Amino acid sequence: MGGWRVAVLCLWVSCGSVAGQLEYSVSEETERGVAVGNVAQDLRLSAASLSLRNFRFLSSRGETSFGVDLASGSLVVREPADRERLCGAKAACVLIYELVLEDPLELHKVHVHVLDINDNSPHFPAGDVQFHIPEFLMPGARFTLPNAEDADEGSNGLLSYSLSPSRHFSLDMGSRVDGSEFPELVLEKALDREQRATHRLVLTARDGGLPARSGEVQVTIVVVDTNDNAPVFERSVYRTKVPETAPRGTVLVRVQASDPDEGSSGEIRYSLSNSTKAKLRHHFHVHPRNGEVRVAASLGPPETLLEAYIEARDEGAFSLASTAKLLVEVTDVNDHAPEVNLLTLSSPVSEDAATGTVIAFLSVKDEDLGPNGKVACSVYSAGPFKLKASFGNYYSLLTDGPLDREQVSEYQVLITASDGGSPPLSTRRTLTVSVADVNDNTPSFPKSKQELFVAENNAPGASLGHVFARDPDLGKNGLVFYELLDIISEGQAASRLVAVDSPSGAITAKISFDFEQLRGFHFQVEARDGGFPPRSSTVTVNLFVVDRNDNAPVILFPLSKNGSVPVEIVPRSARTGHLITKVVAEDADSGSNAWLSYYIFQASDSSLFRISANMGELRTARLVLPTDAVKQKVVVVVQDHGDPSLSTSVTLSMLLSSSAPQVLPDFEDGWETGGHLSAENLYLTIALACISFLFLGCLLFFVCTKLSQSAGCCTQNCCRSPEELRYGSKVASSPCMSSAIIDVTTVERLSHTYLYRASLGLGYDNNSLLFHGEYSAADLRNLASGVGLNVPISCIQIRNRKGDHANVNAMVSIFYGI
Repeated sequence: MGGWRVAVLCLWVSCGSVAGQLEYSVSEETERGVAVGNVAQDLRLSAASLSLRNFRFLSSRGETSFGVDLASGSLVVREPADRERLCGAKAACVLIYELVLEDPLELHKVHVHVLDINDNSPHFPAGDVQFHIPEFLMPGARFTLPNAEDADEGSNGLLSYSLSPSRHFSLDMGSRVDGSEFPELVLEKALDREQRATHRLVLTARDGGLPARSGEVQVTIVVVDTNDNAPVFERSVYRTKVPETAPRGTVLVRVQASDPDEGSSGEIRYSLSNSTKAKLRHHFHVHPRNGEVRVAASLGPPETLLEAYIEARDEGAFSLASTAKLLVEVTDVNDHAPEVNLLTLSSPVSEDAATGTVIAFLSVKDEDLGPNGKVACSVYSAGPFKLKASFGNYYSLLTDGPLDREQVSEYQVLITASDGGSPPLSTRRTLTVSVADVNDNTPSFPKSKQELFVAENNAPGASLGHVFARDPDLGKNGLVFYELLDIISEGQAASRLVAVDSPSGAITAKISFDFEQLRGFHFQVEARDGGFPPRSSTVTVNLFVVDRNDNAPVILFPLSKNGSVPVEIVPRSARTGHLITKVVAEDADSGSNAWLSYYIFQASDSSLFRISANMGELRTARLVLPTDAVKQKVVVVVQDHGDPSLSTSVTLSMLLSSSAPQVLPDFEDGWETGGHLSAENLYLTIALACISFLFLGCLLFFVCTKLSQSAGCCTQNCCRSPEELRYGSKVASSPCMSSAIIDVTTVERLSHTYLYRASLGLGYDNNSLLFHGEYSAADLRNLASGVGLNVPISCIQIRNRKGDHANVNAMVSIFYGI
């Protein structure tokens, strides 16, 4: 059934949330599918946006009579609405719904007014009525008739009464103290029982609808005799209050009436009058004798004032009755705890959400009335949240500060709703709010610099260590990748030296490192997360190459000359501790691997020589004895302190002599320092010997040629004795058949041993150069006397290039044993 529809749209803004109220009217019993109004148009929205914004149509009472068609946005009838069933006797029947829209969050209230139609006929709950009227009653006597009830409202529920025609009775409307009316049967003419003992009338009730509806009840009048006094109540109206939770049997009030008649006509019985509404009859119980009115059933919520009528009737043969009104006010008791309803919850919430972001929308309600129904909400949480009242009983849960997922990833937010009763009742509800991760953390290394060590001679691909950066973010935001920054260090690109594994940060070597060439370098590794945009940081890695003992000591002095063994002249007059020479060596390694120690491995006479373990100075261990062999050999081993240690050796040849020998003896025969020669070494030795003999032959030929040119040197007194060389005056000497000149220049002094740069020439013109280089004094003497020429030592002239007479004197002393 169609009806008029009226839509009124009211909008207002409260606490940052958009709220609106829509009102519609529809007649009850409207058929299914009928559109009441268009919600989308009234909200100035398109029908398609309802679904996109997660539209919800909620009823606080769980009522499903109306709904919203998402396709058209219209409010339609889902089930025919029965106003009497939904609202009972209320004058206005309003159904309240809530519309919730998201993105942004909006809440609207919808009030649907269900209009009454005349679909209920009046009826008499008490059924047929019977009166016993004594015949002696005079005209004008009144008898209360039962009221009819019509569930409709307004004019549809407005009743009018009519009585079937009768000569003895008429119908009149009486009024109570509260202004309500009720039908009364009025005696118009005295009754005569003998003429007619029973009268049957029909009482009709009609409503004001179009068309009007009616209901009837039969009124039976039995004419009796005697008993002419009706009971009289002490008060016409009784008032009382009772809490809504009053249990059964609670005494509400005690009514009392009196009847002046005697006997059974004065005995009174109490009961509920037929004028009491049928739905209230089961709430009360009246004791027939003492008039106590008790609670017979739960009185329900304290909505309105309950009105009942108590009848007092005597027990005479022709009983008379009177009624009194009972008004019961049901007072509210704080027996309902508040209800907290979660309308929306945005979880998880991003950790970079701004302060004031709405997380949840709540509604609270309390079925109690007055202060007992006033609800206050509070929030308790360890996180930055606050509760803000929106409008009415609606609250918004907002952020009240920054969120950090790395510190707290989930919050338990406790919402407490308390009413104003005494004692107050409260309800708690816990909301779980999760915090969503954003890429707000940069990968961090434990230190800005990291040191790694690798032993030299490593294999390419060897693991050097790893770098690690921590990113507390989740998922891709916390996934760290590593990259080598190709910078130039120690003249080389880092990418040519090392490699970094991107997922793990493991560092491996690309080449084999040599400590002697590269002792260390630095490079940078970047750690970058997988977020968008990505965040990164760098660490500087200092890689140090650790030395290994992979280099044997190298002899710097003395050096072998053309394969010949260095020869040191040791005077037989040398004292104990006499410095013979110093072995100088170096080791390319470092640290303990380069610490060198010297010891004598083999010697012709082990008791004659000793060597300083740290300095390498070879000295005499005792006095030289006449019985000691002229030729002495010592094998000195130079050993480092590596693990395992490496060593090298040098063979030193010493000549024990009281004076400088003219010809150096052969030190190569008759003594071996090692084992048997290998085949390769044997061939090499033979080849070197052949070359040496050939060279010496050429040299002898050249020297002989020069000597023949200077044959008259000694006859012309060109040769000088050692004394002349030392003191600068001529000393008589034998004529020199040949002569030689040695030019000396001091180069370096090693302890007490001088190193000279010298050259030897034959003849006075000094044009024939026989040798040139850096030699010790003993070497010069050996060379001068061991060239294989017949040049007496007395015919050798020593000449100082720089005028250093001390050096000349030293040479003279060495050559001539002075």
